[in-house]
Amino acid sequence: MLTLLEPESLYPDTALEQRVLGDTIRVLQGNAKKSLLELPQELCDQADALMTLRMAVPKEALDRFPKLRVVLRMGVGYDRVDRAECARRGITVCNIPDYGTEEVADTAIAMTVALRRGLPLYHDAMRADPPCPWGVIRSPIVRRFRGQGFGVLGLGRIGTAAALRAKALGFRVSFFDPYLPNGADRALGLTRMDSLEALMRESDVLSIHCPLTRDTRGLVGAAELAALPEGAVVVNTARGPILDLDALEAGLRSGRIAGAGLDVLPVEPPVPEPALLQAYRAGEDWLRGRLLILPHIAFHSPEAWDDIRLKAAETMRDVLVRGRRTNVIPPESD
Repeated sequence: MLTLLEPESLYPDTALEQRVLGDTIRVLQGNAKKSLLELPQELCDQADALMTLRMAVPKEALDRFPKLRVVLRMGVGYDRVDRAECARRGITVCNIPDYGTEEVADTAIAMTVALRRGLPLYHDAMRADPPCPWGVIRSPIVRRFRGQGFGVLGLGRIGTAAALRAKALGFRVSFFDPYLPNGADRALGLTRMDSLEALMRESDVLSIHCPLTRDTRGLVGAAELAALPEGAVVVNTARGPILDLDALEAGLRSGRIAGAGLDVLPVEPPVPEPALLQAYRAGEDWLRGRLLILPHIAFHSPEAWDDIRLKAAETMRDVLVRGRRTNVIPPESD
C-alpha cells in the first residue's frame, strides 16, 4: 500500500481524501507548523507522496524522504518547491492550476475598481479627525474605466479571467505572454503586445498574473514602471518577487504611479517590514488612499477551500495510482 503524507493537518480528518484515493493509498497527517523539518522521521520514511499547501520543499527537506515519488503543491504557484532537485531524484512535481481562478481574478478587479473609483481615498478621508469636507477630492487615481488601458502580464487561467472581467467593465484590454500560442487574442477579443515595454505603455492599470520563475523574478522593475502612463495603477495578485517593491515605492512617492493594490509581497510575512509597508501602516499622508495591501488571501473563499482539497486528492490519485500526467509541472519549464 502507498502512503500519502499531509504534513500540515489542514483538515480535521482525511475522509474526503481517502474516499477519492480509494483503498490503495493510506493518508497520514503530520503536525508541522512552519517546516517539513519538524516532522518525525518515522513519518517521512513512510511517505511515497507529499501534499503540502504552505510548506517549502527544499533539498534539505527532500533528504528526509527516502521513498518520495510525488510532491503536490496545493495551489497554483510552485516556486517554493526545489524542482531541479526533485528532477534529479525522479520525483514528480504537481500543482492545482485551476484552484482559486475566480477568486484571484475577482480580487484583482476589486482592487482595480476600488482604487480607480477612489474608495480607499474617501474611506480614509472620512475617518480623519476632522473628516474631509463633504465633496470631491481631486486626485489622479480616480478615473473612468471606459477607454483606459488594462494590461495583463501573463494570460494564463487567472490572467484570462481578470482580462474578461476588465473588458466587461469597459477597459481596453491588452496582454503580454510570450508563452501563449497565437490566436488566443482573437478568441478572447484582446490585444496582444509583442513586448513587455509595449504592454507598459498601454497600461493605465497593470495587473500581474505570471508565475514566479527565474525569468519573472524582478521582471517589473524601475524601468518597466517608468514606462507606464502617468497616473497608472499597479495590481499584483501573483507573486511578490515579480515586482520590485522599492521601485514601486519610488513611483508612488514621485506621484508618477497613482496607486497600487498588493495581495503579495516579496517576503511573507514581511519581516523586516519594507519601507513602503512601514509608510502604509503609519498612515503617512503622501500614501493615504493610494495603496491596498492584503495578506495573500486573494485565493480564498469557502468554496475555493473545498475545491483545493478535492482537486488535490484527484490529482494525486491520477498521478500516483493511475500513472497519468495530470497537473504535472515539467522541470524544463522553469
